[in-house]
Amino acid sequence: MSNISSDLALFNDLAEILLREEENSPVADRIAADQLYDTIDLSLREAPMIDEEFKQAISNVLVSTPKTATSLFFNQLFGGRQGKAMVGDLLAVMLNNSMYTYKVAGPMVGIEQEIITQSCNMVGYGANSNGTFPTGGSMSNYMALVMARDAKDPDSRTVGMRKPLVIYTSKESHYSNAKNASFAGIGRNNIRYIPTDSVGRMDPQLLEIQILSDIEDGYIPTYVNATVGTTVLGAFDPVDQIADVTEKYNLWLHVDGAYCGGVLFSRKYKHLLAGISRSDSFSYNAHKMLGTPLTCSIILVKDKKHLHDSFSNDASYLYQTDGDDFNLGKTSFQCGRRNDAFKFWTLWKSVGTLGLEKIIDNQFDLADVARNYIRNNSDYTLYSYDDSISICFNYKAIDPMQLCTALYEHQITVVGFGSFQSDTFVRLVTINATNSTNDILNFFKVLEEFVEANPSLLATSEAVPALH
Repeated sequence: MSNISSDLALFNDLAEILLREEENSPVADRIAADQLYDTIDLSLREAPMIDEEFKQAISNVLVSTPKTATSLFFNQLFGGRQGKAMVGDLLAVMLNNSMYTYKVAGPMVGIEQEIITQSCNMVGYGANSNGTFPTGGSMSNYMALVMARDAKDPDSRTVGMRKPLVIYTSKESHYSNAKNASFAGIGRNNIRYIPTDSVGRMDPQLLEIQILSDIEDGYIPTYVNATVGTTVLGAFDPVDQIADVTEKYNLWLHVDGAYCGGVLFSRKYKHLLAGISRSDSFSYNAHKMLGTPLTCSIILVKDKKHLHDSFSNDASYLYQTDGDDFNLGKTSFQCGRRNDAFKFWTLWKSVGTLGLEKIIDNQFDLADVARNYIRNNSDYTLYSYDDSISICFNYKAIDPMQLCTALYEHQITVVGFGSFQSDTFVRLVTINATNSTNDILNFFKVLEEFVEANPSLLATSEAVPALH
C-alpha cells in the first residue's frame, strides 16, 4: 500500500505540473517528428530509473504532448476536460475491472446498463432495446454493419458471405465505413456513396434511385449509414426521410452520431435527430460533445436479439454465474474490455440530465458566437451554416492548409482544415463546452495578430464564394 500511496503522490505532482503548463503555455511546443527521439529521452533500458529521474522523464513527455484540454485546442472533435468524468475514469483505472461478466464487474454492469437503458429511452427504442460500449465510433459502425449483414443473410455467420450485399452511406460520412465493409466481407466496391445537398446532408431521393438501380442489377440492398454530425461541416442527415426509404425496401438503418449524437440530451436541438426512433441502431460518443475522457462510445440497438445473434459465443470458462443480462460479454465485440461507462456515469450522476443538456447547448451558443463574428467581419468568408458546431471559414483568402500549419508550428493555436465539394477552409469546432465567449473571440484575435505579424501568409487570390 505504501508504494501505491507514493505513486499517487507522484501522480498528483505530475498533474500539478501539467495543469500549470496548460495555464502558462496552452499550446505545447512543437517537436518535429524527425527530431522526436533526439529531443526527448523515450528509450527503454535494462536498468531502472531513480525516482527523481523518472519524474523528470515523465514531466518532459507531459509538457511536450499536445494539450487537448486548453482554450486554444480546436483541432479534433473532442476537447476540454469535465472534472467529474475524469474522477470516474481515474477510479476505473484503479479498480481495473473488465466488463464481460458480472462476476468480475459487479455494480459496474448495472452502471453500464443504466446508461444504455436511459439512452434507449431518450431515443424511443422500447423495451426490447439494449446496447454496449465499443472501443470507439468506428467500432460502433462496424458492429452495426455486422448486425445488418447477419439480419439480411443469417447464413453468413456460419458459411461466410455468399450473397451480393450492398450498403449505402453519404459522400460526407466517416472514413470507417470503407474499412468496415472490407472487414465484414462485403467489400469496399459494394459501398454506394450517395451525394449530398449543398450543406452536406445525404439526399434521400438519390438514395432510393441507387437502391432501385442495385435491385435491377441483382444486388441485395442491406444497410444504410446515416450521419448526424458529418466530420467536416457537422451536417445532420435527414433521418426521418431516410427511414422512409429503408422501411420501404427493408434495409437496416444505422445512425452514426459519433460526433453530434449528443444532441439527444438537448431539448432545443434534439429536433436535429428527427426520426431517430425509426432506426435499427444508433451510436454516439460521450467523449465528444459530452466531454468525458477518451474513449466512451455507445451503440444502441432497437432489438437486442441482433446483438446476441451476431456477437454471442458460449465460453464455459467465462460465463459461470448470473444470467445473460448481467454477462455483458455475450453482446459485445470484445472479451476483455475496460470500464468506459463509469466516467460517463460519474459525470451524468453529478450534473444530471439537465447538466448534460447545458453542456450541449453551450457548444451551439459558442458556435453562434463564432459565426456572428465571421459574418460581421469582411475579412472572413463563411462556408458553414447554423445548427452546427463546425464553423468553416477562410481569412483574407489565405490558403487554409498553410494557415493552419503555420498556427500549429508556431504554437499559436491548434485548429484543422477541411474540404467540401470544391472548397477548402479552416474548420473551427466548438466542442469544448468549458470554453467561454471570450475564449472563442480570443481565438480570432490570436489568428489575426499572427497573420499581421506574418504578412507572407497573405494570398493574392480572392476568396471563393461562401455557401451562405
